[in-house]
Amino acid sequence: MPLKKGWEPLERSTVGKVPDSYGIYELGDGDGNIIAIDHGPLRDDLKEALGYGDGEQVRWQTTQNRTEAERLVEEHRERLSQ
Repeated sequence: MPLKKGWEPLERSTVGKVPDSYGIYELGDGDGNIIAIDHGPLRDDLKEALGYGDGEQVRWQTTQNRTEAERLVEEHRERLSQ
C-alpha cells in the first residue's frame, strides 16, 4: 500500500519544506513507480537522495518515533513485494 500523500518532485524546494522529523518516505521514478522505501530523519535523508539522484519523485509521512517508522516501512515493503 503506497503512502496516501501524492507525489512531489524530488528537488531542492520540495526538500526544503519537508518536516525536520523522523518518518518514512518513498522515492519514485518519473512514471510514479516506487523504486525505494526507507525511513529516517526526513530532511537529511531526502537531501542525500537528491544529491545522489536516487529518484525523480518523493512522498513522505512523519512518524512519532523511529520504532513506528521501522514498523511502517516493513509493512510497506511486504505489500510492495506481493
